[in-house]
Amino acid sequence: MASNLSQPDTVQLCYENVNRSCIKSPYSPASRVILYTVFGFGSLLAIFGNFLVITSVLHFKQLHSPANFLIASLACADFLVGVTVMPFSMVRSVESCWYFGARFCALHSSCDVAFCYSSLFHLCFISIDRYIAVTDPLVYPTKFTVSVSGVCISISWILPMVYSGAVFFTGVTGLEDLVSALTCVGGCQIAVNQSWVLVNFLLFFIPTLVMIVLYSKIFLIAKQQARKIESLSNKTGRCSDSYQDRVARRERKAARTLGVAVLAFLISWLPYFLDVITDAFLGFITPTCVYEILVWIAYYNSAMNPLIDAFFYPWFRKAIKLIVTGKVLRENSSTVNLFSG
Repeated sequence: MASNLSQPDTVQLCYENVNRSCIKSPYSPASRVILYTVFGFGSLLAIFGNFLVITSVLHFKQLHSPANFLIASLACADFLVGVTVMPFSMVRSVESCWYFGARFCALHSSCDVAFCYSSLFHLCFISIDRYIAVTDPLVYPTKFTVSVSGVCISISWILPMVYSGAVFFTGVTGLEDLVSALTCVGGCQIAVNQSWVLVNFLLFFIPTLVMIVLYSKIFLIAKQQARKIESLSNKTGRCSDSYQDRVARRERKAARTLGVAVLAFLISWLPYFLDVITDAFLGFITPTCVYEILVWIAYYNSAMNPLIDAFFYPWFRKAIKLIVTGKVLRENSSTVNLFSG
């Protein structure tokens, strides 16, 4: 009986002396420092890493190509995740409370959905671009033009934003009682009805299936091309270095790099999407700590793409060096040859 009487004194609330305040589940000071460091590092990496990608593609004329414009647009989506989503989610995850108001909670959640789906759609279109480039590298420049790239970029932004707006205007239909029961001051949890969860699943599953199928075909085609080049080299006794072979090797390397990016996206986001889908049909039973772990694994994908570019692309490492050292401010720096040794 004594323990029951003393329990309310030990409960911490997000807002003291406020009716229906959420219960706060604080971490120890050491744990908070570690979490803020890990989450903050991810946010900074997403911001500055993607900013470098955007700056590189837009500044250096040698990188002005339809495929690179898609990559820059993808980096823009990841950059916005780092700026508008991750810092506020960091405070929510560590403090276990939302201190930024109910209206900003809706805006934050809407941005979260829109920008993350934008990343997915960009990767899907990039996989289509790589498929065309690998299957027919000589005709590719006439098929995937700047205007085609612009259409892909527009779809990758407009469709996720329309979907995100529709979800947060109509997504709670039929869940009013549940939302009322879950709502407390200091919380930011968006409940979505099962109809929108199914749409959510399709919007994730269809582009993902397209990427998996295309990259499977790209892998097989690239393997066949490599065998042909190796066979020709063995027959002629010298390394095959025709223009077509050089183009094929370059496109295969780009496809391999973007294949790693797609694999990283799937590893990061698939567990989260599976949890969201099953949770909606089981009454939102996922423990908060598990949900936060899955969310941050997904968020970290926005910080991984620049690292993948830096690891696989020598020209990107050279561009970073020029940007960081301030040499991009020099006259005619935009015409620097990034592909030289």
